[in-house]
Amino acid sequence: MSVWNPDNIRDVAESVGIASLSDNVVDELARDVDFRIGLVLEEALKFMRHGKRTTLGTQDISNALRVLNVEPLYGYESTRPLRFGEASIGPGQPLYYIEDEEVDFEKLINSPLPKVPREITFTAHWLAVEGVQPSIPQNPTSSDSRHQELLPKGIGANPHLAAVNGHDNVAIKPLVKHVLSKESIELYSKLSSALIDETNEEWRNAALASLRTDPSIHQLTTYLVGFFNEKVTHNLKNLFVLTQMMHATAALLSNPTIYLDPYIASIVPPVLTCLVGKHLGPSHASASDAINGNSNGNGHAQNPLAHFPLRDLAASILINIAKRYSNSSTTLKPRIARTCLKYFLDPNKPFGTHYGAITGLTGIAGPEGVRLLILPNLKLYDAILREGLADESRKLEAEMVIGAIMRGLESMERTAVGRDERMVNGTGDVEGARDKLGEKVGEVIADRVVASGRAKLVSAILESDASV
Repeated sequence: MSVWNPDNIRDVAESVGIASLSDNVVDELARDVDFRIGLVLEEALKFMRHGKRTTLGTQDISNALRVLNVEPLYGYESTRPLRFGEASIGPGQPLYYIEDEEVDFEKLINSPLPKVPREITFTAHWLAVEGVQPSIPQNPTSSDSRHQELLPKGIGANPHLAAVNGHDNVAIKPLVKHVLSKESIELYSKLSSALIDETNEEWRNAALASLRTDPSIHQLTTYLVGFFNEKVTHNLKNLFVLTQMMHATAALLSNPTIYLDPYIASIVPPVLTCLVGKHLGPSHASASDAINGNSNGNGHAQNPLAHFPLRDLAASILINIAKRYSNSSTTLKPRIARTCLKYFLDPNKPFGTHYGAITGLTGIAGPEGVRLLILPNLKLYDAILREGLADESRKLEAEMVIGAIMRGLESMERTAVGRDERMVNGTGDVEGARDKLGEKVGEVIADRVVASGRAKLVSAILESDASV
């Protein structure tokens, strides 16, 4: 049974010169009309839903006809809801029509013709060429972009669409960017200036205390994280600024009222830079000059070990981040550990980078990470250590790296529960294992382990293969 009235089919047939149609043909055509109308309505409803609207409009029908490769109907565009009137031309035969407004004929003649709707067309142009936006009409300028950002958006932004949807009196509120209050701007200015003020320690402590406890800096989190990144990037030779940025990062991380999970990906890079950076602080003189107290011309002796406390601080922050946010980001720990291992295995990096990589890897991966990642590479690393110890200008830094390696091995010793205790009876057994230690961890580390006289540490190192 067709919903479409078969009499309408006969009326259309007579209008095109077909005098008579059989009932079967009329029924088939009526069912086909039902199917086509349903198809158009289904596509039009898709446009309505994608437009976040609940009222079907004439534009939706036109778009549906275009999608179905049917010429759209012109003349039904309207900025107001269409009102349909009903007239009866006989029993059971209603006729619907659009109520026309009375228009002055003279005004209609003198009014300009409406623009014909343009068909949808596609064209291509270069948005950017090697990162540079070409100056062509299709690409907006910076002033156009700023103007577009301030244009009103939303359901009431276009008064014509609002009228079609029945929202004739909608208050338009322009959508603007995140705007800070004057108090927040002043607070950010005070914090950023106080953190890098070398002359006033009281201000620095007050700024760190604010970062540590103040809940009102939540609105400034994005700006503070960007400030930390910028200062670390542009002040790699200034140990004071780098240290202050690490203290500020630690203070922000300890603030219990701020949700920092979305910002961890931006916080980690500057901390990693301070951990495994190739050159941190001013270029220093040789170790012998520092030992002898020679100055750099400003009256201050340059200490080649001045950057190691900064690396320790960055390592503690990174370990804290890995422990606290590993649940929200399952790949955080593996990515940090992979980065540290990469820098540790690079022989072209200085000892400062190796120190930071070993310290970070020990804290993040734990004793098991030392056993699997650091210990198997110590034999090859022995040549780098011996070369550094033989160079007076690098000897102190090499000693710092040896200390970091020993702390990692000691963490293995603390977890070596229930291991073989045959070497615990005296230092004689430890010295007897000197050759085996040299084959496993190299000559330099073997000498340090034997000198410590710790039999349980020797046992943990020698039995690491069995644990793997």
